[in-house]
Amino acid sequence: MNDFNDFGLDLAVIGNGQTAALLEPASRLVWWCYPRFDGDPVFSRLLAGDEEKGFCDIVLDDMVDYSSDYERNTPVVSTVLTNSQNAAVKITDFAPRFRNYERIFRPPQLMRIIEPVAGLPRITIRVRPTADYGSPITDRSVGSNHISYRANGLAVRLTTDGPLSYIEREDTFVLTKPIHMVFGPDEPLVEDIATTCREFADRTRDYWVEWVRRLSIAYEWQDAIIRAAIALKLSNFEETGGVVAALTTSIPEAPGSGRTWDYRYCWMRDAYFVVKALNRLGATKTMEGFISFILGIASGEVVRPVYGVVPTTPLDEMTAPNLKGYRNDGPVRVGNAAAYQNQHDTYGSIILAAMPMFFDRRLPRPGNEALFHLLEHLGEKAAKLAFTPDAGIWEYRGRAHVHTYSASMCWAACSRLAAIASHLDLVDQAGRWANEAAKIQDTLLEKAWSDTREAFTAGFGLDVLDASVLLLPETGLIEPNDPRFVCTVDAIERELLRGNHMMRYANEDDFGMPEAAFLTCRFWLIDAWWWLGRREEARDLFVDSLRHRNRYGLLAEDIHPETGQLWGNFPQTYSMAGLILTAMRLSRSWEDRYWRG
Repeated sequence: MNDFNDFGLDLAVIGNGQTAALLEPASRLVWWCYPRFDGDPVFSRLLAGDEEKGFCDIVLDDMVDYSSDYERNTPVVSTVLTNSQNAAVKITDFAPRFRNYERIFRPPQLMRIIEPVAGLPRITIRVRPTADYGSPITDRSVGSNHISYRANGLAVRLTTDGPLSYIEREDTFVLTKPIHMVFGPDEPLVEDIATTCREFADRTRDYWVEWVRRLSIAYEWQDAIIRAAIALKLSNFEETGGVVAALTTSIPEAPGSGRTWDYRYCWMRDAYFVVKALNRLGATKTMEGFISFILGIASGEVVRPVYGVVPTTPLDEMTAPNLKGYRNDGPVRVGNAAAYQNQHDTYGSIILAAMPMFFDRRLPRPGNEALFHLLEHLGEKAAKLAFTPDAGIWEYRGRAHVHTYSASMCWAACSRLAAIASHLDLVDQAGRWANEAAKIQDTLLEKAWSDTREAFTAGFGLDVLDASVLLLPETGLIEPNDPRFVCTVDAIERELLRGNHMMRYANEDDFGMPEAAFLTCRFWLIDAWWWLGRREEARDLFVDSLRHRNRYGLLAEDIHPETGQLWGNFPQTYSMAGLILTAMRLSRSWEDRYWRG
């Protein structure tokens, strides 16, 4: 049961591309935003501190053991609770998703199937929804097979064949037959609930097994890659194509840090890494949807660094007074002020993310000259703003600099426009953008280098180091074997590594000295070692990375270097994409390991 250390955030994700929820290993649902990722949390226990509200659980009398895991190659969670008399109950949790009438059926619903598997288990079913970010819902009405919960325009229905009187009163009863529960819109469920839940569960399993079967993955670490791929898919709001940075808000980057941010939105910076990971996996439909989402944004007059899954959603930042925070560690924030910052790497991120439209022959709608001219609009801004101060990749709130990473992505914007123009036989434009890229490159490599530090630093005129410069070879700005990059890697190892954990930076910021290591930065270091020929070191550090996933194979944003606990919003798209890309890079080939034995 408890053979895991306190990793923190030992949570599973269930979802279907429309809605998603988090549950604890003993099957308590603790986070569910309704009806979409950025909605009001009906289940908010994750951020309720010591208040017992915002959850649904099944309490087994005298429980002494539990086991919980995903069913193979699916986001369906199976949990078994056992008591001291060996009576046991099995709970199956999922969000329905399958093909129906030639389209994907993905309603904003969660389903639970509760079955007795041994003895006569005595259970209590507790349902305590919230609205308005943490206010318990008191307006409820009971029907013959349902309970409706309503508050300030929010209306959610639990439909069940379980004993409503026991559920409403949270009374204990003996479970003698399966119980089925459906959370979703306040509408009647016309079909028989037991038949519906069983059928939806089977069809959902079949959908995911088939989806995984079509992935292109590395030979090594297959289970880890598959689980990360499913996590990326569950972070995709399929209706618009947006991919959120995480499914939560305000889980602190470190205890008591005040670094609590709302990540239920789409960062343009993440686009490049997510598109690249989906491309490597062969998940082209999800990739195309995200590219379409990005290009829709790129066609606007103003391009911001962050958008809602519905791009017109306002992201004004506020705090939620009714939630105490994860482990009583607030504040809980809704919205994100980073949406209104200047972050110049955005232009390069969008153009890099659009590259498959021009070069990936699998895609049915290839990029054309009209799309190129749309991207040129972003390139103009990149060329103009490359050496203008911004908030940077880490979104500093109280200061601005010319950041090395931002400038490098402005270079990437111009460089890729030159490549696209050449591909489209637009000779004049190819020459023009190549010249723009060369000018940025020369200035950048000169001004970002510090003779004193013998490294590329975080920004022009700064003497502090930053893990993001490990990405300079990723875009082709500099060759990995360039002596300046080799020296930079050495300097970053000396100053930013904490054991096997990689800090983003080690200097004071708006909130003081950072405590937590950023998980995706470790993957950047591993990739740098791989480029430099340090292959065994890279593999060892990657294998160690896998040990820090939670029991379900998922990663958050941060890890505390001393305690090993996961912190930060969860599951973190950046971290899961990093895991996929690094695993695919480091893995031995199928030809070597499978066919030759």
